[in-house]
Amino acid sequence: MITMQFIDLKAQQQQRLADEQSLREIVDARIAAVLDHGKYILGPEVAELEKRLAAYVGVEHCIAVASGTDALLIALMALGVGAGDEVITTPFSYIATAETIALLGAVPVYTDIDSRTYNLDPSKIEVAITPRTKAIIPVSLYGQPADFFAINTIAERHGLPVIEDGAQSFGAQQRGQRSCSLSTVGTTSFFPSKPLGGYGDGGACFTNDAEIAGLMRRISRHGQSRRYFHTEVGVNGRIDTLQAAILLAKLEVFDGEVACRQQIGERYSKCLQKAGVITTPYLELGNTSVYAQYTIQVDNRTSVQEHLKAYGIPTAVHYPLLLSQQPALQPFKSSSTSICSTPLAKSASERVMSLPMHPYLSERDQDQVVSAVTAALH
Repeated sequence: MITMQFIDLKAQQQQRLADEQSLREIVDARIAAVLDHGKYILGPEVAELEKRLAAYVGVEHCIAVASGTDALLIALMALGVGAGDEVITTPFSYIATAETIALLGAVPVYTDIDSRTYNLDPSKIEVAITPRTKAIIPVSLYGQPADFFAINTIAERHGLPVIEDGAQSFGAQQRGQRSCSLSTVGTTSFFPSKPLGGYGDGGACFTNDAEIAGLMRRISRHGQSRRYFHTEVGVNGRIDTLQAAILLAKLEVFDGEVACRQQIGERYSKCLQKAGVITTPYLELGNTSVYAQYTIQVDNRTSVQEHLKAYGIPTAVHYPLLLSQQPALQPFKSSSTSICSTPLAKSASERVMSLPMHPYLSERDQDQVVSAVTAALH
């Protein structure tokens, strides 16, 4: 029995562009150019990538960095988050969202999610704001942006910056604006499995604020404003030139991949709903999704996963444990936590299950997945 790929990272390399070049050939040429010029750190491809990404997202400034986690950390540092501060965020995300807050000695304050989108529920935010609140980090989970128009309204009322954790939503839109352009600072990840993924770690920060952009750029380079002159305490957060080169190549097929993801996501939902699976992804009006994960909810999740595994179909759970339950984050708690219960996030963590999803998933493979899910649930 051949196991289906949950995310097929190799299929992409065979895709051909209008001039009949394969993506692999473009990647190889980009890598060769870096090897030829030998500027492996902050080579010309880094500046080229930042320019291309800023134009794509629709913002003035992009700072390419070493990972999505670094992007969050650098954004928080640039906004002055430090010891004793509080940052409002979701408990239903990857640990990097809260870990970066804790690394600065600040406290993550978790508010509940919208049960349909899995994103931060704007109506639950205001009760958690205190004099110690320094920022809000909504996560654009599974591929579609959080409700930034509502969240930004609340943030402006209280004078708070908003950081979008767009690790899973790069390429998605809200009311015609792209993810990572919807808040004070947008961040994303180029981890290989992300919608725009490299062949290693990488990330980026986005903003229209020139002062914040300058701070983030300096912080990402050890706080250096000129050679051996450091005006801030920073980190080594630079993206490698080779990763920048690979991402430039992959941008050539990215729009087509986003369209494929959307077609596959829509077909999944149509087929699964017809088969009686009710809790397929909900797309908020005005949003598009890049379906970083295609996530449903099921009863008896473990038995359903075992059933699919027997048919060679992999699944994943994003995320089985809330951030508020993670052992490493237990010391980082606030009095605000007691008034911010998150039952909807807890319910989601116990029921969500993600199915195979990538731009090159065939209809035949989709049909196999739908058939197996249907059999497992009935």
